[in-house]
Amino acid sequence: MSTKCRAAILLEPNKPLVVDEVEMPDPAPDQVLVKLFASGVCHSQLHTMSRPPRPGRRLPALLGHESTGVVAAKGKDVKHVKEGDHVITTWVDRDNSTTSLPLVDHTLNDREQYVATWKGQEVSHSAATWAEYALASERVVLPMPKDIATDVTAIIGCAVMTGAGAIINTLQVRPGQSVAVFGAGGIGLCAVSAAAIVDAHPIIAVDVVEEKLAFARRFGATHVVNARAVEAVQAIRELTHGGVDYALDAIGLPQTQEQILRAVRAGYSGLNRGGTALLVGITPPGVKAVLDTAWFAGNRSFTRTSGGDCRPDHDFPLFVRWFREGKLKLDELVTRRYTLAQINTAIDDLEHGRILGRGIITYS
Repeated sequence: MSTKCRAAILLEPNKPLVVDEVEMPDPAPDQVLVKLFASGVCHSQLHTMSRPPRPGRRLPALLGHESTGVVAAKGKDVKHVKEGDHVITTWVDRDNSTTSLPLVDHTLNDREQYVATWKGQEVSHSAATWAEYALASERVVLPMPKDIATDVTAIIGCAVMTGAGAIINTLQVRPGQSVAVFGAGGIGLCAVSAAAIVDAHPIIAVDVVEEKLAFARRFGATHVVNARAVEAVQAIRELTHGGVDYALDAIGLPQTQEQILRAVRAGYSGLNRGGTALLVGITPPGVKAVLDTAWFAGNRSFTRTSGGDCRPDHDFPLFVRWFREGKLKLDELVTRRYTLAQINTAIDDLEHGRILGRGIITYS
């Protein structure tokens, strides 16, 4: 039998989502149907919602891509989870062995292969989590212990994976190395948290909102820089006597991409690599970033990560352990909770910077 549930539906770009009943088909042999506990509200979805129509983009569509839930049904080929198991859903292949999966495609293009139905129309989705149920490839569903919180852990599937993963996997930060994080939102705070856990120093949080900077100190930032009050790169250089080992941009704007490259220390000749600038944030649709190549002088490096280069089946148990041990403060990081009916309020709060940390949708 198919499953009927309520979901937030994107009908048109830049329009409020419509919350209504959709019908999910039974899982295919390699799919899992998950009844959700909670879902994160990720900033990247704002970009998805604002993209103009273009060939290959399919609407209506369902959104969301990080969640926790319980397995309601599974296909016959699914072996690693069973009905009744608690799980985390994400958008990265669980062991990175497959690259052609229809995971989260922020453009909702022809890589989307799953469909639900709404009022007789096909609705595209890819393990969408702004719904009471998610139908997902088994490749993006991971088991989770039943004795940990099922709400705040929803953000492991994107915010934690991306921010913390950038620190431990992409940059491989070591104790005593210096880190600057531009953007003290959910992903930026996860990066700050991971940097603190691996004993980086100093850890500098950069933002334009004092409340967010004060909040970042709770997660391990040793110094904060208000980029609206001072010149951020100069302040970082003064704090670190020339620049940080690593600078991370969790925003994605052209100016922050340039700032992270300027904020890392220079090397010299071919004997000493300079610092590394890492782009994590997604550049908004229609915005083009052009870096001045002069800032690559001094052996500075600039790179990009998606999903924190995580292998979820390896890294998610680590993040769960950090949470258990009180190192990863997800209870503090999640500051707003919404019902599915409040999804447009959540989007508006996120768009206007009213959410400290991360917001989540909870399902009764």
